[in-house]
Amino acid sequence: MPADALRTPATVLVLQGGGALGAYQAGAYSVLARKIADFDWLAGISIGSINAAIIAGAPAADRVKHLEDFWSTVSSGAASLAPVHLGTEEPQLARAAAAMMFGAPGFFTPRLPWPWPNGVGAQDALSLYDTGPLVDTLNRLVDFDRLNQGRTRLSVGAVNIRTGNFAYFDTATTRIGPEHILASGALPPGLPPIDIEGEDYWDGGLVSNTPLNYVIETEEARDLLVFQLDLFSATGEMPRDLLQADARAKAIRFSSRTRLNTDVAKREQEVKLALARLLARLPDGFCDEPDLRLLSAHASLRALNIVHLIYRQAGHEAFGGDYEFSRASVNQHWQAGAHDAARALGHPQWEELQAGVINIFDPTNLDPARREKLATPHVTPASRRAAE
Repeated sequence: MPADALRTPATVLVLQGGGALGAYQAGAYSVLARKIADFDWLAGISIGSINAAIIAGAPAADRVKHLEDFWSTVSSGAASLAPVHLGTEEPQLARAAAAMMFGAPGFFTPRLPWPWPNGVGAQDALSLYDTGPLVDTLNRLVDFDRLNQGRTRLSVGAVNIRTGNFAYFDTATTRIGPEHILASGALPPGLPPIDIEGEDYWDGGLVSNTPLNYVIETEEARDLLVFQLDLFSATGEMPRDLLQADARAKAIRFSSRTRLNTDVAKREQEVKLALARLLARLPDGFCDEPDLRLLSAHASLRALNIVHLIYRQAGHEAFGGDYEFSRASVNQHWQAGAHDAARALGHPQWEELQAGVINIFDPTNLDPARREKLATPHVTPASRRAAE
């Protein structure tokens, strides 16, 4: 790292929501953890909050193992009994349909019979699935005492159903339990709302599927090295049929325009840097001006690095990829995350954190020759268990 770097930065892992695609984040973390043993801060939405809780709630040596356990569990159900050939849409549709009919072990099960409109009005009439199994899974894989008392900060986002306002549950101010993780991933109408202290919450992705802005706005003083792992790409091809149109619309909706957000964050930080440099050149007599005191509160010389990894869906993932919990797809997503993380860490740009510099690094822009050079094989949850 350059000699003029600021003090040791806070390392942050930002995890977007995306259901079954979240195995991409687990695979990426399995590689990132070799370089960064302990992140200072984990922030997640929906499946990102589940992955983050599993990481924060386990000893460093067990984190990847616990992620493997979770993804092996949820991909062990009926979806894995459907055709497994990758590369065409039909098998993927069958596996997605199996997950819809039978749920995912350790995660959610269907309510039978499914609730009807104008039903009894109870909480269980507001969703098609029950997430009781996820509570048991979280209690098995997550040490919530460690999660709340450890050095790693955890923030998960949800939406207050009554007010429509976004809310973050943050270990800096709140003791987080399984209910907060469930609330962050309670996407209607599939999953039920979660009551927390008399207020009901839905999935944070309804407002924003990426917690990057929360991290940047909450921590304005320290240098930040952010690894942002997104599961939906804002850019994509023109769809060719209705299924692809549905998938493309979902990607646009849940990508939360992250490239725009990172561009805005970069511009705001550039303004703060310019303001700090300008204020430093003013004569001392101006320091007591009320306007200057106001501006000084927004000036910043911190460094900001964002390493942006985005899962790129394959052409056959035209429908239901976010709830297609088959073993074949989970392994594919895990492998893609591990590959992209290795590619990012193999490039020096990710750690060029310098005073007064904002750097947004997207390794997907590396040239093809570089991508192949950095690509290395990685163990997936299923292949590791087969070897054992």
